[in-house]
Amino acid sequence: MRKLLLLSLILALTASSFAQTSDKKWGLGLGVGVYGTVTDNGGLGFMPELYLSRYLSPRLDLMLKTDMGLFRSDLFHKLDLVNPFLDLRLKLSNETKNLRPYLYAGPGLLWDNQETGLNFNAGLGTKYYFNPGTALYLDAGYIHGIEITRGTNLVRDNFIKGTIGLEFAFGKTQDSDMDGVSDKKDKCPNTPAGVAVDEDGCPLDSDGDGVPDYLDDCPTVPGLTSLKGCPDADGDGVADKDDKCPDTPKGVKVDKDGCPLDTDKDGVHDGIDKCPGTPAGVVVDKDGCPVDTDGDGTPDYLDDCPTVAGPKENKGCPVKELTAEEIEAQKMKVEPVYFDFDKSAVKAIEKSKIDKLVTLLKENSNYSVNITGHADNVGPDNYNMNLSKNRNASVVRAITAAGIKKNRILSTKPLGESSPAATNDTEEGRALNRRVEFEVIKK
Repeated sequence: MRKLLLLSLILALTASSFAQTSDKKWGLGLGVGVYGTVTDNGGLGFMPELYLSRYLSPRLDLMLKTDMGLFRSDLFHKLDLVNPFLDLRLKLSNETKNLRPYLYAGPGLLWDNQETGLNFNAGLGTKYYFNPGTALYLDAGYIHGIEITRGTNLVRDNFIKGTIGLEFAFGKTQDSDMDGVSDKKDKCPNTPAGVAVDEDGCPLDSDGDGVPDYLDDCPTVPGLTSLKGCPDADGDGVADKDDKCPDTPKGVKVDKDGCPLDTDKDGVHDGIDKCPGTPAGVVVDKDGCPVDTDGDGTPDYLDDCPTVAGPKENKGCPVKELTAEEIEAQKMKVEPVYFDFDKSAVKAIEKSKIDKLVTLLKENSNYSVNITGHADNVGPDNYNMNLSKNRNASVVRAITAAGIKKNRILSTKPLGESSPAATNDTEEGRALNRRVEFEVIKK
């Protein structure tokens, strides 16, 4: 029993370390009830009750309680027992409810017919609150007795009891947010836990900018609510403490560092950049536009002749008068026909090139053509050689089918993978190597 008493005290001290949020911490209970022994010759008696309770946590109260048993003998009641207890009361609902059931248990010291000893009690009950300070309580419990001598017998008196009474709460007024200012005086009743407050219970605002210190990134300097209480001298929306360009002119768009926005990264900010989409790495003038050294309207990075003026259509270069031979050489040029991987059939998209060659041969009877076939390096050499031969044959069939005689085709040479036009290390390069080339010859 002494161990049970010690355990209850330890639990009480541990629970008392929890945050106390009830509006009144102490309660005084006054009750009356009946009790009865559960021994062979038991009876009923009158039981006054008195207790003092202390709020420990939202779930636990500590109670110092005394029950007295007045047993009827003839026409009078005589004192039958006195039993003080140290109980823990477990609350089964929160403090927002008017009806609050509970369980209780704890050790006690029982005086029973001249005998004294340690015992314990346990029970259940409920309280109904008429207002925050007054409650009606009803409970029923079991009191474990002690061994006493009755006549020549050694017996143990165990009791059951039922009690009704009133509990009156008292103590400090309610402080819901635990800031040290009672709710009646608290102008900011929902202050977060641990936040320093003034005499009105409102969070401190040292610089008076309307942003409380606990939310203010600059608590000693007045600032803007939108910037967590920090100032913004140039009004660009970036707090001075984070602004790497604190003197940005009004109205200029800025980046996250508060510096003028330069979308194309050419060193001229968007506010004055007349060419805001300049490609990366291009040299620009003070207006942010690409430099045009010869002033021909073609910027240097696109101008094949940046120091000599020329039309845009000729990539900024002067137009050169072609000789008759150069003009004819350009006319005789026919682009290669390209093939799908491991295929020798002419694709529909490539037929226009053959049509151009056929037209050229028909319009110029003194023109002939040499045909050379190629392949990429995927597969054995002999396989690719045969593939280039088949591609030549497909082109020849297309030309002759269009009405060109075979004697106009001077040669068809298959070269396989031996003469690539581009690298074979990429798919794009290999696609350029799968081709048939034309050399138009004038007799």
